[in-house]
Amino acid sequence: MAEQVVLVDEKDRQIGLMDKMQAHVEARLHRAFSVFLFNDKNELLLQQRAQSKYHCGGLWTNTCCSHPRSEEKMKTAVDRRLLEEMGIICHTEKVYDFIYKAQLENGLYEHEFDHVFFGRFSEKPNPNPKEVVDWKYMEMRELKTDIDKYPEKYTPWFKLIFEEICNKDIANIIV
Repeated sequence: MAEQVVLVDEKDRQIGLMDKMQAHVEARLHRAFSVFLFNDKNELLLQQRAQSKYHCGGLWTNTCCSHPRSEEKMKTAVDRRLLEEMGIICHTEKVYDFIYKAQLENGLYEHEFDHVFFGRFSEKPNPNPKEVVDWKYMEMRELKTDIDKYPEKYTPWFKLIFEEICNKDIANIIV
């Protein structure tokens, strides 16, 4: 059975289900989450997406991102995908949510109601090579400089969220 995403309205109310690829072709608004894990030095754990991903393969992005399954609680989905993608079990908390739409390669779109979670993790992850080709911790100022210099190396949603969190006092919102 093809993987499905939860279609939502602008208030995050479920309005249906759709095949994940079809939703990305038709730019349908669907529920998603993005996880940002920081170590004890407040460096962000980044992952480089596997080349085989259906979009944005090889690009750097936040620690973990995905879609909840139908009827799956958001926190359960976050915990599930952190373990599946990065081999990580840790506490996370939702910080905020937002809607964005971005055109990707191959005629695909991301149009997501994205729930953003933060957490603490200072260890070495154990990423799934089917999902992640590389990982690193990066200091926030160094990361901002790199994004400004090489924006094409990063996923669209990551750049949007990173800009937002740079405008906040991260020390007060990291759990």
